[in-house]
Amino acid sequence: MIELTLPWPPSANTVWRNLRGRTLLSKRGREFRRLVGEMVGQQYDDAPLRGRLSVHVTLYPPDRRKRDIDNYGGKALLDALTHAQVWADDEQIDRLTIIRGESAKGGGCLVTIDEVGSA
Repeated sequence: MIELTLPWPPSANTVWRNLRGRTLLSKRGREFRRLVGEMVGQQYDDAPLRGRLSVHVTLYPPDRRKRDIDNYGGKALLDALTHAQVWADDEQIDRLTIIRGESAKGGGCLVTIDEVGSA
């Protein structure tokens, strides 16, 4: 089992931008990806996981505003973890659980990853 404490993810609505028919990672998305890479490097130093995965995400919002949790615990977070080489590809995820925890100053998230089979 791997447990990672990470920053509050940006909304999926703010991570990508379309420019002249191309979809690009926004400045906010690039900064989040960089920060996740740094934090993963401090918490996990093994080879990328290769087996089938179960991922549990607990989101700790920075305040009590209403939010769609799939916008925060979904694609942007999983893509950042792929980029940080926690796993080879987020296609490996067979089970994804996203829950909302209590709000916390600055926000954050806790990601727990278990291998559930081999590649």
